[in-house]
Amino acid sequence: MEEEFLECDVLCAGGGIAGLMAAIRAAELGAKVIVVEKGNVKYSGCGRSGNDHFETYIPEIHGRDMDVFIDELLRTAKGEILIGREIYHTQFAKAFDIVQLWEKWGIPMKYKGKWEFAGHSFPGRAMTHIKYEGRLQKTILEREALERGAQIMNRVMAIDLLGNGKKICGAIATHTREDKLIIFKAKTVILATGKCSRLYPSLTPGWMFNDPHGGVQTGDGRAMAFRAGAELQNVEMPQRHIGPKYFTKFGQATWIGVLKDPHGKPVGPFVTKPDRRYGDMIMEVNKEVAEEYGRSGKGPVYMDCTDITKEDYEYMMHWMKHEGNISLLDHMKEEGIDLRKNPVEFATYPLRCGGLIVTNTKAETNIRGLYAAGDEAFGDISAAATFGWISGENAAAYAESTEVPSIKNEKDKIDENKRRIVQIRNRECGPDWEEANIALQQVMNDYAGSVRNEALLKQGLSHLRRLKEKAKTLLIARNPHEIGRCLEVLNMLDIGELVFLMALNRKETRGLHVRPDYPFTNPVLDQAHVIRMKKNKSVIEWRNY
Repeated sequence: MEEEFLECDVLCAGGGIAGLMAAIRAAELGAKVIVVEKGNVKYSGCGRSGNDHFETYIPEIHGRDMDVFIDELLRTAKGEILIGREIYHTQFAKAFDIVQLWEKWGIPMKYKGKWEFAGHSFPGRAMTHIKYEGRLQKTILEREALERGAQIMNRVMAIDLLGNGKKICGAIATHTREDKLIIFKAKTVILATGKCSRLYPSLTPGWMFNDPHGGVQTGDGRAMAFRAGAELQNVEMPQRHIGPKYFTKFGQATWIGVLKDPHGKPVGPFVTKPDRRYGDMIMEVNKEVAEEYGRSGKGPVYMDCTDITKEDYEYMMHWMKHEGNISLLDHMKEEGIDLRKNPVEFATYPLRCGGLIVTNTKAETNIRGLYAAGDEAFGDISAAATFGWISGENAAAYAESTEVPSIKNEKDKIDENKRRIVQIRNRECGPDWEEANIALQQVMNDYAGSVRNEALLKQGLSHLRRLKEKAKTLLIARNPHEIGRCLEVLNMLDIGELVFLMALNRKETRGLHVRPDYPFTNPVLDQAHVIRMKKNKSVIEWRNY
C-alpha cells in the first residue's frame, strides 16, 4: 500500500461549514492549511445542499441583553443540547460578524434588502433566526478557502490522530479512491467531521442513507478524538427530528403550515392557520408528536399548507430550494402533489446519536493542538460557521507559536493502521460494511433505543462488544471506497460502546434518555457527563458547565 507524507500548520478534518470556515480564517492569517474531506467539499456536511436559517443576535434588533436572546433559543431551537452558557455568549458575540462576512462573499443573507427574521419562534416572542439563501454556500466557501491558499483534498478520509495523548502531532488518512495511506505531520488538527447519524436505523431501514444528514456523518471525529485522549460529553443523549414521512429532510421551520390530525384539528396549541413568521412550533416543542399520535391511534399527522396564500406559497418554495429540498420538490412535482391542495404526512425520525467533543470558547480540546468545531462540538449552522472561524483563528495562532512536530514515535500507530487496512482489503470472503452496519443499528435500536434499563443496556453492550471483535477480524472491502465505509463502521462501533457505557452511568430519565428503572430527572445531573480514555480504560465523570 502506497504511503504519502505531507506537512502543514493546520489540518482540517472535514470540509463542511465548520471545516471550510476554519480553513479560511487560518489561511488568511498565514497558516499552511490542508482540508481533508472523505467526500467532496462542494457537497459535504450538514449544509451540503443548502440552508435557510442562521441563528443571529443583533443588538440593535434584540436589545443589549444577550441573555434574553439566549433564553429564547433555549426554549426553542436548542432544546436538549447541553453546553455551557459561555459557549453561547462567544457564538453570538461573533455570529452577526460572520453573517456580514457571508453577505460580502456572495451568500445572500438578506431578503429583499433586509434582515428577515422568521421560523423557529413562538408567536409573539423574540425571533432568533434570520432567513438566508444558502443553496450555493458550499461552493462559495470552497472558493474563499482556495483563494486564501488552503489546499483541499477530496476523497481523503482522516482515520486516526497522531500524538502522545497530551499533544497532537498530525493525523493518518486513507484515500477513498486509491490504495494509499496519507500521513500528515501537522502542528494542529481541527476536527469538523459532523454528527454520528448512521448509528441507528433510518426511517426506512433498508436504505441507510435516507437520513437528513445524508447518512455520511458517522462520528469519525469523535471516535478519533476519544482514542487520542480527548473528552466527549453527553454521548448517551439521543436526538430526533420530524419531517416528511419516508423522505427524510431537514427544514421543519421552512414549512408554512399547521401540523394537524386526520380530522383537521391542530395537534399543537401555537398556531391554527399558516403563519410564515413562525411556522408550527409544536415540532420544536415535541419532536415525538407524530410518533405519539401513531402509537395512541390518533394519527397520522399532516403538515397542512392548504390555507396558504399565493404570496406565502411562493415564499415557502423560495426557501425550500435554499434549504436543500430540491429533491423533495422534484418528487412532489412528479407525483402531482400540490401543497396548496394536499396535506403531507409527517413522521418522527428515528434516534440519532447526540453528544459533543468537549471544547472551550476557543474551540480547544483538552489535548494541545487539537480543536473541534461544527456538529462535533457545538451544533447548528450558525455555531459551525462561528466556531469554525474561531477554531481556525486559534489554531493558526498556536501553530505560529510552536515548532514543527516530530512523528518519529508514531511509526507503530502508522504501521498498525496500514496493517488493518491491508487486512480488510486482502480478505476474499466475509461480511461487508453494510452487513456490519445493519447489525450495529439493530443492537443500538433494540438495547439503547427509546427505552433503556440496566438489563437491556448490559445485554446490548455485550452484543456490541462481540460484534466489534468480529468486525475487526472479518470485515472485507473490495475497493478503496469500501475501505472508507468499513472504517466508518469501526468508528461507529466505538461510539456505540460509549453510548452504552454512559447510558448505564446516567441513572435518571432526561429528555430522550428514558430509563424506567430511574424514572425521574435528577436536577443535580444537569451538567456535563464526560467520558475520556485514560490508560486504555474509559473514565466517566460529572462536571459543572
